[in-house]
Amino acid sequence: MPPMLERRELGRALLARQMLLERVDATAEEAIARLAGMQAQAPYAPYFGLWTRVRGFGTDDLADALTGRRVVRVALMRSTVHLVTAADCHSLRTWVQPALDRELNTAYKKALAGLDLAAVVEAGRVLLDERHLTPKELGQALNERWPDREPRALATVVRNRVPLVQVPPRAVWGVGGATRYAMAAPWTGTAPAPAPDPERIVLRYLAAFGPASVKDVQTWAGLTRLHAVMERLRPRLAVFRDEHGVELFDLPDAPRPGADVLAPVRFLPEYDNLLASHADRTRVISDEARRRVGTRNGMRATFLVDGQVRGAWKLDTDRTSATLEIDSFWPLSAAERAEVEAEGARLLEFAAPGAAHDLRVAT
Repeated sequence: MPPMLERRELGRALLARQMLLERVDATAEEAIARLAGMQAQAPYAPYFGLWTRVRGFGTDDLADALTGRRVVRVALMRSTVHLVTAADCHSLRTWVQPALDRELNTAYKKALAGLDLAAVVEAGRVLLDERHLTPKELGQALNERWPDREPRALATVVRNRVPLVQVPPRAVWGVGGATRYAMAAPWTGTAPAPAPDPERIVLRYLAAFGPASVKDVQTWAGLTRLHAVMERLRPRLAVFRDEHGVELFDLPDAPRPGADVLAPVRFLPEYDNLLASHADRTRVISDEARRRVGTRNGMRATFLVDGQVRGAWKLDTDRTSATLEIDSFWPLSAAERAEVEAEGARLLEFAAPGAAHDLRVAT
């Protein structure tokens, strides 16, 4: 039988891939590529996700990459907004197209019944070729041609069938703005990928999230029927099993630290892919903690102690002050509390340098 990896070993391997055992020296673009993208519904979440992973990261590092079009925000895995490099945008977008189609065929099935989707797509392209539009503006413009259809559904057809990026100043630190769409190809200056390379993408996933099962890969991507891809890759991969006997695949030379490796306190932003990219997520978050961090629309910002989610955090700022509220789901030892407070103080200094800081810990 394949060798077994215990849950704690799987957690340490994941933290190593995710740059959460030790901060790394990298540019924002390099780190985003290494992570195979960052979930980014919350516009500023990736700033905190990079700060917790990259040594010396500053907000201008990501803001410059966004305005310089080296990274983009686009609907990708699980039909959610992701921050990816311009180089990865088209290949990943082509690969996840079935998931975006499935969303139209399920969530919008009734609203789109009998509609010529190709005609909506072409009309959307024409509109976006003229100027950048918010989702509301796009839907209203399309509704003028299809007045009996919901504007939101019409805009979603274009969003799910055409690679669209959210252009700055959206998600630029300290500036921000409404979501405005542009077509990805002219924005990035690169052509759409003619066909996806599933095997290459799965290898990228394993480098960032392995060891992983077929269901884990499918959970991350929002796709199904990836067994055949994994079977083609099997001769190139190391094979393990977890405590329940589930088969796991990994890159042979990828880091797999021992269970006794120390894992420092780390603060993760809301929606961080660390907690959303496996079918079995107990390697870093217990089922109880998962219930407590979930919200109706997504996931709270969390913090790790000894490699596991121990609670959630919230940051409130104004022009002169910043308050970090830390909600620990279970009691912290004196040493754990000291480490949480020290890392929290560093987070405050990153997010609000020069402001008056207030850090509160509750259990």
